[in-house]
Amino acid sequence: MFALDQVAVAYGDVPALAPTTLAIAAGETLILLGPSGSGKSTLLRTLAGLTPFTGDLRFEGRPVTDWRAMRQRLGYVIQDGGLFPHLTARGNVALMARELNWPAERIAARVDELAALVALDAAQLDRYPGELSGGQRQRVALMRALMLDPAVLLLDEPLSALDPITRVRLAEELRGIFAGLGKTVVLVTHSLGEARFFGGTAVLMRDGRIVQKGAITDLTERPAEPFVTEFLAAEDAL
Repeated sequence: MFALDQVAVAYGDVPALAPTTLAIAAGETLILLGPSGSGKSTLLRTLAGLTPFTGDLRFEGRPVTDWRAMRQRLGYVIQDGGLFPHLTARGNVALMARELNWPAERIAARVDELAALVALDAAQLDRYPGELSGGQRQRVALMRALMLDPAVLLLDEPLSALDPITRVRLAEELRGIFAGLGKTVVLVTHSLGEARFFGGTAVLMRDGRIVQKGAITDLTERPAEPFVTEFLAAEDAL
C-alpha cells in the first residue's frame, strides 16, 4: 500500500523524521509507538501529505503526484476528532461528500450506514460538537474519515483524550470496525497497552527514527537495542 524509501522531514534545521524506509501492506494494521517527540505523528502526517518531505513515497506502487486526489483515498482522524464547531455532527461527516457534489440521497444513505457502524443515533448527529461527549466526537470523526470509503485509515492517538471507561469501549469498537472493514490502518499511540490491544505490526520510534518493527512479542523477546526493553518496561510499570 505504502512504500517509503529514505523519506525524511525537517523543520528548518531541525530534523523531525530521519531518513526512513518502511513498507505498509494493504490490509495491514500498523501501530506507530513511542514516547512524545519520537516522530510518530510526523510520520503519520507525511503519509497524509500534510508536511513537506524528501525521499521517495509511493502509494500502491506509484509515486504520489496529486495529493488532493490522494487524500480522497485516506481517512484521517486526529486527537479529539478535530471537528468543525460551527457544523453539526452530520454536517461534519457529510462535508467532503458535499464538496464532491454527491447527490443528497447518496449522502444521507452513507451517513445512516456509518451511524449504525459507530452506534450513533439521528438525534446525536444533529448536535454540535460542543454538545457531544468526547467518545461521541471521536465516533463522529471516524464517520467523517470513513465517509468516502477510503482505502487507508490514519489515526493520531484517537483515544488519548478520553476517560478510561470510554477509551476501553471505543477501543473495542474500533478493533471490531478495523476487522470488519479490512482496511489498511496506521494508528499512532504512546501506549503499549493500546498497541497490544489492536495487534498487527508495531513500529517503535525514538528521536525521529525507527528503532524496531515487528509484533509486540518480537519487541519483548528480541529487542533490537536497550531502549526497546526500557520503553516496554516503563509502559508496563504504569
